[in-house]
Amino acid sequence: MSAAPDAARALPSDSDLVRAARGLPVRRTPVWFMRQAGRSLPEYRALRAGTGMLAACQDPDLVTEITLQPVRRHQVDAAILFSDIVLPLVVAGVDIDIKPGVGPVVAQPVRSVADVDALPPLEPERLAFLETAVRRLVAELGPTPLIGFAGAPFTLATYLIEGGPSKEHARTKAFMYAEPEAWGRLLDRLAISAATFLRAQVDAGASAVQLFDSWVGVLSAADYAERVLPHSRAVFDGLGDRDVPRIHFGVGTGELLPLIGDAGADVVGVDWRIPLDEAARRVGPGRSLQGNLDPAVLLADRATVDREVRRVVEQGRAARGHVFNLGHGVLPDTDPGVLTHVVELVHELSTQ
Repeated sequence: MSAAPDAARALPSDSDLVRAARGLPVRRTPVWFMRQAGRSLPEYRALRAGTGMLAACQDPDLVTEITLQPVRRHQVDAAILFSDIVLPLVVAGVDIDIKPGVGPVVAQPVRSVADVDALPPLEPERLAFLETAVRRLVAELGPTPLIGFAGAPFTLATYLIEGGPSKEHARTKAFMYAEPEAWGRLLDRLAISAATFLRAQVDAGASAVQLFDSWVGVLSAADYAERVLPHSRAVFDGLGDRDVPRIHFGVGTGELLPLIGDAGADVVGVDWRIPLDEAARRVGPGRSLQGNLDPAVLLADRATVDREVRRVVEQGRAARGHVFNLGHGVLPDTDPGVLTHVVELVHELSTQ
C-alpha cells in the first residue's frame, strides 16, 4: 500500500479505515478489534453490572458509552456498534434469551415450514433506539468512523433451528438439505431483517458495515455457493446505493474466501487459520482484507505478540488494502494494555 498525503482528514468517509476498505492510499494501516467493546474492559464490566445483554443493546445511553470505551482507551481507528447478533430477531418479537455462559437460547426453535412463516418481520419503526444511538455516536466520534453491525442469514438460521449455540450444526444442515423451500424462505426473511437493521445504521450515519457469519465455516464451498451466498448477497443488495464499504467476515472460511467476496463485500474478513498473503491470492485483487491475528496470541508474552503482529502487517501488504484486526473476537481474559500496544505497534510499523 502506498502512503497517502499527510493532510489532516476531518471526515469519517476519508478515514484510513474507509480508504483501506476501498483500496485507496492510507497514512497508516487502520486497526480495530472485533469485540473491542466488551468483557476485556473493566469499565465495560462496571457499566454492564446488573443489566442483561439484550437490554443493554437496546439502551441508547449504554450503547453509546460502551461503543466509545475502546476508542477512548485504545485509540483504534474505528468504532464498532455495540450490539448482538440476535438483536434484530429479538426486536422483531422472537423469544430469545442470552444465558450467561451459554449464549442465545430460542424458546421455540424453527423446525418446520409453519415455524418459518410464523417468524415476525422486523419493522423499521422498532429501530428508533438504534438510530438514536448511532446518531449520538457519530456526533461523539467526529472523524473516527462507526462500523454498523448485523448477523448474516446463515448464522441467525443456525440459532433459530438449533435453539441455541451448537458445535456441529447438524439440525441446521439437515433442515437445509431436507427442506430446501423452507430453508430458502427462512434465509430470505433473515436477509430482509439484516438489511433493515443495517440500513437504519447507515441512514443514521454509520460509515461502513460488517456482516458477521460466525458459523458459516461448517459448510462446503458448494453448499455455501448454492444455499447461502445468494441470501448474504441480498443483505448487501438491500443497502441499495448507500455508499459505504461492506465488510464480510466468517470463521473457518478459508475454502469460502472467494465466494464471501462474491457476496458483495468490499473487504473480506479473514480468521487466523490462513495467512493474509494466501488469503489475498484466493480473494483476488479486487477486494481488501481484514484480519487476522489469532486472539490467543494476545495472552502470550510481549515478544510473541510483537512477532505475530509484525507478521500479520507484513502479510497484509499483499492485499489491495488491509484493515488490521483479530481473526475473531477479543477474548475476555485479554489485558487491555496489550490491545493498546498492538494499535501503537501497527501504526508504527505501517508508517515506516
